[in-house]
Formats: sequence, structure tokens, C-alpha cells
Amino acid sequence: MVMKKAYELKAAHLKKEFARRNIESFYCDNKEDAVEKILQLIEDGKSVTWGGATTLNEIGIKEKLEAGNYDVIDRDKYVGPERMQKMRDAFSANYYLTSSNAVTLDGQLVNIDGNGNRVAAISFGPDKVIFVVGINKVVKTLEAAYDRVRNIASPPNALRLNLDTPCGKTGVCHDCLSKDCICGQVLVTRYNKIDDRIKVIIVGENLGY
Repeated sequence: MVMKKAYELKAAHLKKEFARRNIESFYCDNKEDAVEKILQLIEDGKSVTWGGATTLNEIGIKEKLEAGNYDVIDRDKYVGPERMQKMRDAFSANYYLTSSNAVTLDGQLVNIDGNGNRVAAISFGPDKVIFVVGINKVVKTLEAAYDRVRNIASPPNALRLNLDTPCGKTGVCHDCLSKDCICGQVLVTRYNKIDDRIKVIIVGENLGY
């Protein structure tokens, strides 16, 4: 109960910081409530897709969307050129779901990407972007966010994607320039210029890497 209260207080602080950056945010106590909030935010009949995010798999939102009245663009059902085309189709979707590699206490969203399709969609393209972020992703500063992304998030993601990177072999960042580098693009979302475009759902559970 004490930790739940601490999470609520941290989320309340973050909501104020996000508001300063023109980002609407919500706090959900658990992943089930987070799924319900996502479904409340997405209009029936609209197109929806997502970027690679373990968090989305863990909360089960993809299955809910597939079963609902939505035009779902699921790149994972395709391979080769078709998969790449579906990734490009994401830029014209009404809703784009993702998580964030790290969130600073002053409300900045930090994401590192290999190909860049996810960070590109976050910054420009889809009408709406909805982040689902476990409380474990919250750090104090941008410096801490970069460290978290490189040394906590990237090694397991490299393993998950079967990438040949030093971090996938040692568990720590080597600031590599290998062909499979998972840290090719860095995006810091510090302000949302288009009103009502970016929303963040903070979840009081550990989710993703």
C-alpha cells in the first residue's frame, strides 16, 4: 500500500510536468485499468497501430484491439518488403501506441531506436500518439534517462530481437557502431506542439525493459 501511494504521488507530480509541455497524462493503478483507458481514448472505426514495445505485449492491448471495431495495422503479420510497407503505413494511422524507454521527472520522454521508424512516428505522422509507461521507466534527469536506455533497456531488447551487438553479449552499453546497433536514433520529446496529439498513460507497475 505504501508503494502504491508513492507511485500515485510520483504520477501526480509527472502529470503537472507533462501539462507544462502540452501533454495530457493519466495514471492507472494497474495494467488492466491501462487497457481500459486506452480503449476509452481510441474511437471506434479508426486505424490503429503500434511500435515495438514489450509493454504493449505485457498488458494485452493488441488482442483487445484485434477483437474490437478498429482498422488494425499489425506489421508483425508480415515479413520482408510487406512488413516495411506496413511500418510506413503507420505514419498515416489515426492512433499510434508505444511505450517510452525512459521518462524524466520533469516530463521529458526519451526514446532510442535502431531503424528509427518508432521515433519518427512519435515525432511526426500519426494523428494521435499514446504512450503506456510503467513506473519503472521514470528517472530523475536526462542523463539518467540516457543511462537507463543504454544499460537497462537496450541489452534485453537486443537479445529479444536477436541482434548481434556488444550489449547483447555483455549486458552493458559499449557505445558501439555495429551494424545491428540498437541505438541509431535518439529522440527527446520535450514539448507537444500539436494540441491533444500526445497522451501518456503512467501505470503503477513495472512494465517493459
